[in-house]
Amino acid sequence: MPAESAPPRVLTIAGSDSGGGAGIQADLKAMLANGVHGMSVLTAITAQNSLGVQGAWELPEEQVRAQFHSVVDDIGVDAVKTGMLASASMVRVVASLLRTLPPEVPVVVDPVSVSKHGDALLAADAMDAVRAEIVPLATVLTPNLTELGPVSGIELETVEDRELAAKELLGAGASWVLVKGGHDVGTASVDVLHGPGVRRSYSAVRADNRHTHGTGCTLASTIASYLARGYDVPSAVGAAKEYVTGAIAAGFALGDGIGPVDHGWRFRGSSS
Repeated sequence: MPAESAPPRVLTIAGSDSGGGAGIQADLKAMLANGVHGMSVLTAITAQNSLGVQGAWELPEEQVRAQFHSVVDDIGVDAVKTGMLASASMVRVVASLLRTLPPEVPVVVDPVSVSKHGDALLAADAMDAVRAEIVPLATVLTPNLTELGPVSGIELETVEDRELAAKELLGAGASWVLVKGGHDVGTASVDVLHGPGVRRSYSAVRADNRHTHGTGCTLASTIASYLARGYDVPSAVGAAKEYVTGAIAAGFALGDGIGPVDHGWRFRGSSS
């Protein structure tokens, strides 16, 4: 067991972003900023910058399993977040590892399929595996509007279809489904949380800022951080929404493309 003074422990299972804006790098920054100790299992390595993803390489199964057991068997975990899982075979490997965790450990699943630039981060045949293997293990599932249709198996044509898709995912085993509205139109970004007898909206004024690389990773990691700290799901989502809204507003330019959100916005704001 960790020392009494140690912060809660959160494990991210995801891909690496060499540009530092998304993936494992964003997860660990968000975890530090929100009061937990972040740990990682890399599933893939990407060559990535502000312009897009130039290459991606999946790690071997034995490396993924070894990373997971190194962390869990010695340090332990209070919450887990999953991100880029790359392929159907990797989805099955990660699902098998998640099933070894105690049932009280919450799992936040970000069903990543494409990058902010539109580059594929999940093989075309892998979303069925996500729905069958990972969704039933999710304490909170966090699809955006690009991912919601494929992961639910429902074609989205109307706002009502989003509600149907969320219900389908709850029926598939997810405990809670947070439908993110960042890809929607309008002056506000509205995320809708669906759960047992609950439908709750979280709204924030949309920032006049195109530097939004890493928003999905950051939100999911922050939700996991607050769950590890003992928050219930609606409260964890609310705290995460507040944090990521500030991070987007403080996003900054790097390179010639889409810059990252600012994971340290609270620290910089407090020193000004």
